[in-house]
Amino acid sequence: MSLKHHRGGGGLELSASKSFVSKKWTLFLCIGFFCAGILFSDRMWPEPEANIVSRDTVASDERMRLESEDCDSSKGLKREAKDILGEVYKSPDALQTLDKTISNLETELAAARAAQESIVNGSPVSDDFKLPETVTKRKYLMVVGVNTAFSSRKRRDSVRATWMPPGEDRKKLEEEKGIVMRFVIGHSATPGGILDRAIQAEESKHGDFLRLDHVEGYLELSAKTKTYFTTAFALWDADFYVKVDDDVHVNIATLGAELSRYRMKPRVYIGCMKSGPVLAQKGVRYHEPEYWKFGEEGNKYFRHATGQLYAISRELASYISINQNVLHKYVNEDVSLGSWFLGLDVEHVDDRRLCCGTTDCEWKAQAGNICVASFDWSCSGICRSADRMKDVHRRCGEGPNALLAASF
Repeated sequence: MSLKHHRGGGGLELSASKSFVSKKWTLFLCIGFFCAGILFSDRMWPEPEANIVSRDTVASDERMRLESEDCDSSKGLKREAKDILGEVYKSPDALQTLDKTISNLETELAAARAAQESIVNGSPVSDDFKLPETVTKRKYLMVVGVNTAFSSRKRRDSVRATWMPPGEDRKKLEEEKGIVMRFVIGHSATPGGILDRAIQAEESKHGDFLRLDHVEGYLELSAKTKTYFTTAFALWDADFYVKVDDDVHVNIATLGAELSRYRMKPRVYIGCMKSGPVLAQKGVRYHEPEYWKFGEEGNKYFRHATGQLYAISRELASYISINQNVLHKYVNEDVSLGSWFLGLDVEHVDDRRLCCGTTDCEWKAQAGNICVASFDWSCSGICRSADRMKDVHRRCGEGPNALLAASF
């Protein structure tokens, strides 16, 4: 029993020793093969690692080159921009042109927004606004609106016979000189009545009216002025918009030449500037119901152009059009217009050639200093203009060929 057990034990011990030697050699062999594998890899694959480094280097160099080129290009653009700005600042005309271009773009954007809001809000649009695209896109020098009334047929005829070209000549003036001329009138309190029919018959004969969506009335002149500028701006793209009364004599070629001097100015308000007293007493002509807004009794108005004739640039007409619903109306239209420009960066031009008397306009014309507009201060227009307009035109007019020879 014990022998078997001893042998059995010795057999087990021998088997265990053989197994132990076998695991040790296996471990040594594994370590040896691992080291040999590392050595073999280092010797057989040196290039791929070098290539990877090389590619990284090339990519880095390419990025540096591109960044350098971008930097050089940026510097070049900056130098070019500085050169352009330098040239602009050297030339006042170029600077004024740039200023006007920017202002026109801002004006067009604001006008487009206002038109869009009007459409969205469902505001009614007059039939006068539905014109062909070719008409609205045409560029004009000036639009001259002659303020008139239902009772002023004889005045209109005197203007047609003197300083406003008739029919085809007027259309030719629009096409060749860019000057639009229209009598401006609204409608009566009873639309379609006898007064409106009379104007419609006159329009059919002469074709020289601009009809406004406005009810006529002496106390509504401020509203009519605002509607006129809004309507004219919508219909014609002009550099200037002029308002003149139908009892004033105007030399159109001289007016065009005078306004052309200010074409590069974006916001210009031109007329005979005045600052008359604020009349608080009721019953007198030009009474100011809102006199208390102008301070103590006896104060004067701010500077504004007299109402017989004045002109505003395109941007100011656009301003009136865009803000027409919030512009306050005083009873006197010339005061209203002047008040709308308070607080704006507007150049006021006081041009006394726009308000000559009917006596001194003759000797000024003889001296070569032709007046733009002539009237009698005592009548706020030419006294008895329907009868005297031809005489004033003969003495103070610029000549029959002035418009044909004019270049603006």
